[in-house]
Amino acid sequence: MDMTMLYDDRMLPKYNVTATLQCAGNRRTAMSKTKTVKGVGWDVSAIGNAIWGGAKLSDVLELIGIPKLTSVTEFGGRHVEFVSIDKCKEENGGPYKASIPLSQATNPEADVLLAYEMNGEPLNRDHGYPLRVVVPGVIGARSVKWLEDINIIEEECQGFFMQKDYKMFPPSVNWDNIDWSTRRPQMDFPVQCVICSLEDVSTIKPGKVKISGYAASGGGRGIERVDVSVDGGKTWMEASRIQKSGVPYISEHASSDKWAWVLFEVTADILHSTEIIAKAVDSAANVQPEKVEDIWNLRGILNTSWHRVKVQASYSNL
Repeated sequence: MDMTMLYDDRMLPKYNVTATLQCAGNRRTAMSKTKTVKGVGWDVSAIGNAIWGGAKLSDVLELIGIPKLTSVTEFGGRHVEFVSIDKCKEENGGPYKASIPLSQATNPEADVLLAYEMNGEPLNRDHGYPLRVVVPGVIGARSVKWLEDINIIEEECQGFFMQKDYKMFPPSVNWDNIDWSTRRPQMDFPVQCVICSLEDVSTIKPGKVKISGYAASGGGRGIERVDVSVDGGKTWMEASRIQKSGVPYISEHASSDKWAWVLFEVTADILHSTEIIAKAVDSAANVQPEKVEDIWNLRGILNTSWHRVKVQASYSNL
């Protein structure tokens, strides 16, 4: 399917989907402190939440004769490949591309969009104008920008960023013994949680301190709990969670946006220099690993270890 043909997707029903896109390498910097990793040195901000507007991919595929909830076409197609107009050196000058399973693409509940709006305005150039894919609940690398073609294919996309990148390896694998074919391309994001109100290291005035940030999980899973410790993990308190102003957040409830981040907040008395920690639990009871060393991998992806921020208590005005 050529996107010049499909630019009439504006004639299909328009959906607004609130979804968080997170780079697989979010918090890579903290992982690289354990041992060097290869990749852009993201801190905690390789993530964003927006209201995306566009046509559902399931509606578009139905136009060309692929019904909703199809896992395989009559010609054996099982995957949907997105090809960008953007060329990259990793593809030897060819286009950036990625794919998702056909079963996901044809499922209206998966909310995969061909988006032409972001927060009620036309996509700007940086965000993929005129048309981009938004695959909620999945690492950002699959939400292809500057979309040119959509292909129905038998095997998953063989592009560099599907086959030779964005795969999760154990800490024992290095660049000398890596075998890319032993791992599947990463799709869903694990449960994640980050303190945003304090830098590492922050100087605070002793007393009441507000601790707030974001939590998110992949696959449409909600955030069941966010735990915060102000004594380095000895004791924990539960933070309050909110997603929409004036609406109580309930994980997995119809009133919640299943693809969007959840904001958390708690106020604590902090009188001494300490380490503040936040960790989240999603609706499937998945928890974050305590130590970054346990999930270290050579590409520095999926750092979802407990987020730690050191604070120094000082009574001075400086």
